[in-house]
Amino acid sequence: MFSEKLQNAINEQINAEFYSAYLYLAMAAYLEDINLPGFAHWMRIQYEEELFHALKFFDYLVDRGGRVVLKGIDAPPTAWDSVQHVFENALEHEQYVTSLINQLYQLAKEEGDYPTEVLLQWFITEQVEEEKNADDAIQQLRMIGDFGPGLLAMDREMAARPPMSAEAPAA
Repeated sequence: MFSEKLQNAINEQINAEFYSAYLYLAMAAYLEDINLPGFAHWMRIQYEEELFHALKFFDYLVDRGGRVVLKGIDAPPTAWDSVQHVFENALEHEQYVTSLINQLYQLAKEEGDYPTEVLLQWFITEQVEEEKNADDAIQQLRMIGDFGPGLLAMDREMAARPPMSAEAPAA
């Protein structure tokens, strides 16, 4: 069993992960709106991944005898200036989530909660990948610009991202 402080922090993380999913779904809707279905597909897969993260924390609390307390999810933005801006916002958000995971890890460490430290190691590694994926897209978008054949080619490339079930490690 965990301390109330750690349980509350994990519940906050669940909320943050659900917000992340909601944000990526809003990004997908925006990208569909501007007729970039490949980018929208990529964001929908990201949405599914964030739901997986939220449920991983949810199941962890339940498995350890904790209490899950769900809270309201804030509305995400609904429009961006460009595809590059979408991915810059995604990277900023992932960096914020990384800071939350790091704070959770520090709390688990301070409390000597080794099982939670182990769980969070997975998330720490995952956040490196999350930030890298967003940054890779930003670097490519900077090279090709906001319009033209390069953007359409990248849109087709983003459409090839495999579904979540093919990427998700065992919980």
